[in-house]
Amino acid sequence: MPAFGGKHDKMARSQTGRLDSLNRDSKFPMTEQLAAHSARIGLATLIAAFMMTAAAPSSAQGVPVPKPAPKSRNIQMSASGPLTTGATAAQPPDPVIPDPRRNQPANIFASFDANQKAQAAKVSAYLSSLQTLVGNFVQVGPDGSKSKGDFYIQKPGKVRFEYDDPSPVELIADGSSLAVRDRKLATQDIYPLSQTPLRYLLSDRIDLMKDTNVVSVTSDDMFISVTIEEKQALIGTSRLMLMVGAKDGQLKQWTVTDPQGYDTTVAVYNLDTSKKVDPGLFKIDFTRYPTPPG
Repeated sequence: MPAFGGKHDKMARSQTGRLDSLNRDSKFPMTEQLAAHSARIGLATLIAAFMMTAAAPSSAQGVPVPKPAPKSRNIQMSASGPLTTGATAAQPPDPVIPDPRRNQPANIFASFDANQKAQAAKVSAYLSSLQTLVGNFVQVGPDGSKSKGDFYIQKPGKVRFEYDDPSPVELIADGSSLAVRDRKLATQDIYPLSQTPLRYLLSDRIDLMKDTNVVSVTSDDMFISVTIEEKQALIGTSRLMLMVGAKDGQLKQWTVTDPQGYDTTVAVYNLDTSKKVDPGLFKIDFTRYPTPPG
C-alpha cells in the first residue's frame, strides 16, 4: 500500500472553516449540528477508532454511551447466499452484535492449532482474492443506532462509503489518505490510511497470521471470525474482528472496538465482485474545505 507522506503526514487534519458561521446561522439549529457531528464521529470511529479518541467531543468522553446488549448468534443473515450481480437485491441483514467475551482471547499467549491456522488462511485467501467489491451496508453504533448506505472498494487502498439520508457523512480513501467528510457542516478530516484498521480490508494481498497481530480465531456453523489487535502507545488498544461466512467464505461483517471498549459493527450485503467502479469515486479534493487562517 502506498506510503502516506508529504504535507498530509499529520495524524489528523480537521478542516472546519465554516463551522463557526454555521453556529451563528439560524437555519442550522444546534441540535441538528450536534446530530450531524455525532454521525461523523461514528463513522470515523468505525474505521479509525484509535485515532478518533482525541477528536471526539469532550462531552461524549465524559458520559460514555452504553453498549447494546449482545444478540443471539442464531440470527439468519440474508447476506449468506451467493454474491449478487444486481439482478436480485437482498434485504438488509440484521448485524450480529458480538458478545464482548467473544472478542476477548482466552489466552493471548496460547498458540493457534492447525484448524485455527487453516481458518485464518482461508480468510486471508478470500481477502487477497478481492480486487473490486461493491455493495450495501448496515452500521450499528455503540449506542445501538443504525444507519445504511452503499460502499465501493477498489484495491489496493481505495474505498468510498456513502451514507443514506439523513446522514451527511461520506468516507473516501484514495490509496494513501482517508477523508471523512460532513457535507452539512462543510468539514473534512484527513487521516493516513496506513494508520487505520481499514487498511486490512484494502491491502492487495494479506496473510493475517504474518502481517497482523491476530489474537483470536473462532468458528461455528455460521461464521469464521478473526480478531486483530493493535496497540498505540499514546492512545490505547483497538481491535478489528472480521467475520466471513462459514459455508460460502464471503465477507459478512466487521466490528471495530475502540480503546474505550465501544463497538461499531458493519454488516455488508448485495455484494458484487464483478462490477466496474468509476475511478473518480476515490478522488479526494484536498482544497474543497480550506483550513481557516490562523
